[in-house]
Amino acid sequence: MTTQEKTLKNCANARNLMTRARTEGFAVGAFNIDNQETLIAICQAAQNLNSPVLVELSQGEADALGLDNVRALVDNYKKQYGIEMYLNLDHSPSVESAKKGVDAGFEFIHIDISQANHDATDEEIISATKEVVEYAKKTGALVESEPHYFGGSSNVHTEAIDYAEIRKTFSTPDGARRFVEATGIDTFAAAIGNLHGKYPVPKELDLHLLAEIRNAIPCNISLHGGSGTPAEYFTQAAQIGVSKININSDMRYAFRTSLEKVLAENPKEFAVVKLMPTVISAVQEVVEEKISAFGSAGKAQVSHASQGVHE
Repeated sequence: MTTQEKTLKNCANARNLMTRARTEGFAVGAFNIDNQETLIAICQAAQNLNSPVLVELSQGEADALGLDNVRALVDNYKKQYGIEMYLNLDHSPSVESAKKGVDAGFEFIHIDISQANHDATDEEIISATKEVVEYAKKTGALVESEPHYFGGSSNVHTEAIDYAEIRKTFSTPDGARRFVEATGIDTFAAAIGNLHGKYPVPKELDLHLLAEIRNAIPCNISLHGGSGTPAEYFTQAAQIGVSKININSDMRYAFRTSLEKVLAENPKEFAVVKLMPTVISAVQEVVEEKISAFGSAGKAQVSHASQGVHE
């Protein structure tokens, strides 16, 4: 089987996963990585709970690690751990960068023109999204997008959440329907109180609005900014019909705080690799908590998904 044939098969399997998630009422976790240790933590969590997972890179992470490098790592670890795992290019800020993700064999592509230009017009966002949707047909990759800028940042914040301001950017059922019809996307990124980053107060999701959006559109729904959200919101969101939930800041927080602790406890150890099992375990714990809340434990189908593209 050629690399192209394997990419087509992986993308077909990814589409099957989204169908299963919707049909069976669970969501798949999309977990960001910016280092190999975090990837190992995700793999160990997926193996331990027999859960499908998405590994994702935003633009900064993609620039640091390289799309092809991560493709190879994910394929190798997918085979080593015997897990169902796919790659998502998260918040790709341009058509060009999104196309690079398709060419690298990513099964999921998120095109987010408003991320780079908060003032992008509806016409610009729709045009760019349609171009990526068309380009992704060469592999069958699923394309995700949203009609406007999504707030926050994947970091640990000290300020409270201004929900009066955030509600101004909430998705609407009619707006979601028009955008999906105009672009032909596979996944709609809904804004219902979810917000990028980890905040000092729990996030609150408008599940009634989510149900209305679910009834208004035929495609998959994703939730970005999942960190710091009480687990019961995730469980209900999955039952309503969310198929994909993104997690980043909670993992970054676990990684850094556990690394700081283990470094402080071992001031004379300069082979840092010897200290990483503790860090990996801390991140794995976060991933397993999310998987349990999403309802995806036990949902992996590894028989058709464990073969990597690069063999």
